[in-house]
Amino acid sequence: MEFDFLEPVSQEIIDFVDQLSTQHLGSKVVFHTQADFPDINQVRIGIVGVLENRGDSTSYSDTDLNYIRKEFYSLFPGNWEITIADLGDVLSGNSLDDTYFAVQSIVSSLIKKKIIPIIIGGTQDLTYAVYRAYDKLEQMVNLVSIDSKFDIGKQEEVITKDSYLSKIIIEEPNNLFNYSNIGYQTYFNSQEEIDLIEKLYFDAYRLGEVCNNITVAEPVFRDADIVSIDMTSVKSSDSGYSKKFIPNGFNGKEICSLSRYAGISDKVSCLGVFNHNDTEGESVLISQILWYFIEGVHFRSNEYPFGSKKDYIKYIVTFEDDEIVFYKSNKTERWWIEIPFFTNVNNKLKKNTLLPCTHEDYLAACNHEFPERWWKAQRKNIL
Repeated sequence: MEFDFLEPVSQEIIDFVDQLSTQHLGSKVVFHTQADFPDINQVRIGIVGVLENRGDSTSYSDTDLNYIRKEFYSLFPGNWEITIADLGDVLSGNSLDDTYFAVQSIVSSLIKKKIIPIIIGGTQDLTYAVYRAYDKLEQMVNLVSIDSKFDIGKQEEVITKDSYLSKIIIEEPNNLFNYSNIGYQTYFNSQEEIDLIEKLYFDAYRLGEVCNNITVAEPVFRDADIVSIDMTSVKSSDSGYSKKFIPNGFNGKEICSLSRYAGISDKVSCLGVFNHNDTEGESVLISQILWYFIEGVHFRSNEYPFGSKKDYIKYIVTFEDDEIVFYKSNKTERWWIEIPFFTNVNNKLKKNTLLPCTHEDYLAACNHEFPERWWKAQRKNIL
């Protein structure tokens, strides 16, 4: 059974939680212990640690998640009606592929049971294992990475934290419909990589663009299945990351806002937090990132998939030879744009679908400007 790959939460954490008050978050969580495993059918969010860092050739220390757990369980929960379980840790396998297989099996099983996995891992190449967990679900996958780099390596390279995206793009079965990067920094990415992202009609948002108006990222998360956070996307002054000094990146408030956007998305079914420093300082920020994600899940509006049309206002913007259809939710005032189904071409999507967008996209269309994400989505759909 896939859950046999999970080691119980350490007794150190169980003893720590026992010393907390009943008001702390730790008292609201059920734990995988030496004596008991949570009733998985009663769980909405499952926390899984992955003690694997071989995707980073410069790392020589074991992954330790106890700092994160202590900080997280010391927080106070919101008024959440969500059952959270700490399912324990996946130990490092005999090979990296063994670890990937364990993560893939666990994540796939949890998603099938409508449980949202939060993967706290070592290196970000574990995103590949999470992506492969969707193979048996027979759906196209949208991946969003909060990262300063695209993590595209040469095809012949062994998969690492800096090259895992290449394997996702190239390997069959190819279930990736869209990849979006939030917060890339141009000087960390070659022009060849930037050109490839553009050629594949993927979405990429520079750090400055997102920091200037963080709400531009919200529609991207609304259409995501997997969200992968690279902690090196946060500047060292806010994260406490000390392996390598990072002068530029998101601040603590911004990364927590992005995490909340991920949580509030009705479609996001897995969150991963990777490339952390195993230090007490960074663990404080990671614990708050997890807190904001769970708060977002609590406030989901269940607008996806598209419900009754009476709950939306339909807007049609006409062009000379075309028209674009928008929908605005009466409930949350969020916007969607319709991606049409073309009967005479090979579509990746088999029906008309809705792409999350902003009010600004609607205003741009009214000024006869085609929204860029709408255009890219159409191109991806027919390639």
